[in-house]
Amino acid sequence: MNHITLAPVQPDQPSHLMATYGRQAISFVRGRGSYLYTEDGTEYLDALTGIAVCGLGHSHPVIAEAIAEQAATLIHTSNLFEIPWQTAAAQKLAEVSGMQEVFFSNSGAEANEGAIKIARKYASQQGIQNPKIVVAEKSFHGRTLATLSATGNSKVQEGFFPLVEGFIRVPFGDLEALQEVALQHPDIVAILIEPIQGEGGINTAPQGFSYLEDVRALCNQHNWLMMLDEIQTGNGRTGQYFAYQHTNIVPDVLTTAKGLGNGFPIGAVMTQAKAVGILGPGSHGSTYGGTVLGSRVVYTVIDTIQKENAVENAAKVGSYIVEQLRGQLSGLNVEVRGFGMMIGVELPKACPEMVAIAREEYKLIVNVTAGSVVRLLPPLNMTQEQADDLLSRLVPAIKQFLA
Repeated sequence: MNHITLAPVQPDQPSHLMATYGRQAISFVRGRGSYLYTEDGTEYLDALTGIAVCGLGHSHPVIAEAIAEQAATLIHTSNLFEIPWQTAAAQKLAEVSGMQEVFFSNSGAEANEGAIKIARKYASQQGIQNPKIVVAEKSFHGRTLATLSATGNSKVQEGFFPLVEGFIRVPFGDLEALQEVALQHPDIVAILIEPIQGEGGINTAPQGFSYLEDVRALCNQHNWLMMLDEIQTGNGRTGQYFAYQHTNIVPDVLTTAKGLGNGFPIGAVMTQAKAVGILGPGSHGSTYGGTVLGSRVVYTVIDTIQKENAVENAAKVGSYIVEQLRGQLSGLNVEVRGFGMMIGVELPKACPEMVAIAREEYKLIVNVTAGSVVRLLPPLNMTQEQADDLLSRLVPAIKQFLA
C-alpha cells in the first residue's frame, strides 16, 4: 500500500481554499473514540464530534472495516441499477424510524431540499398554486438557497436575496401563532421544524416534546404535511433513535444526516402515510445519493448503534452530564438544557472566547452557538469515566471565563 505523507502547512503559504470558514489554528491527524490527536500526539477530548456527526466516536473499528472492505470491492454504480446495500440500508432506517419510504441524499441540506420538494409536489396534487410552508424562528435547515430561505437566521441569509418564497415564520413552540397563521393562510401545505433547535441554541419548545403532539394534531386538522428536520437530533443523539420518539406521534416527512454515516457524507429524506408516493420517477434524483459505499456505511452504523445499545447509553450518560453540570455550576447564573448527548450550557453573556479557552487551556473541543450557548455533542457511546473527564475540563473552563 502506498502511503502519502503531507508536509506541514507553513503559515506564509498561500491557500487556494475559498475563505468560507473561520478556521481554528489547529489540525488533527488521528482520532480514537472520544479523543482527537494532533501531529505531535497531544490529546484533546472531543465534545463536538464533527458537529453531531461521529456518534460512534472516531475511527470506530467496525465502521472503518466496512468502509475499507467496500472501497476495495465496489464504490459506485449509480441509481440506474439495483443497489442491494441501498435496499438493506433503507430497510434498517425504516425499522428504526417507523417511516415507509427512504431517499438517500449526500447531506442534510439536500435532505431538507427533498422535503421542500415533497411539500411543493403535494401542493400541486392538491391544486394549490402558491403553497406555503410554516417554519420556526431561530431554526436552521441548511445553506442551499431554499434551505437558507427556510432558516430563521437573518445572518446566513444576508447577501443572498431574493430568497425562495413560500415560507411563513412563527416563534418556535408557539401553538397559538400556528393556529393564527392557519386561519390567515389557506394555502399552507406543510410545517417544517426541528424537535430541538441545535444551531439556535439547543432550544426546546416551552412545553417540551408535547409541542410535537400539538403540531401533529394541527397538521391532521388542516391536512398539512408534518415535516421534521432531524438532521442533528436523529440517529440516537437525544436518547431516542429519533427525537420525535420521545412522543407517540410519527411525522409525514422526516429528514436526517450527520450521525447517519458517522463521518461519511450521506443524508436521507423519509416519508410515511399521506407523503408516500409523492415523488416518483423523474421527480427527484441524485448522482451520488445512496452509493454502494455510502449505503453499506449507513447499514453498518445503524447495526452498530443497535448492537452496542448506544442510544440507551446516550440517554443515561447524557442525563448524568446534565445533572453534574447543573450541580457543579449552581449559583453561576447558567442554564443547562438538553436531551441525551445534545446539551447546551447557556451563559449569562456572549461567550465566543469559550471555544479557545476550552481548547487551549483544557484540551477540550466544544463550540458556541446562538452567541452565549456552549454546545456539547459528545459520542453516543461515551463512558461515564470519559464523561467525568469532560466535566473536569468544561466546568473549570466555564468558571474561568465567568470569573
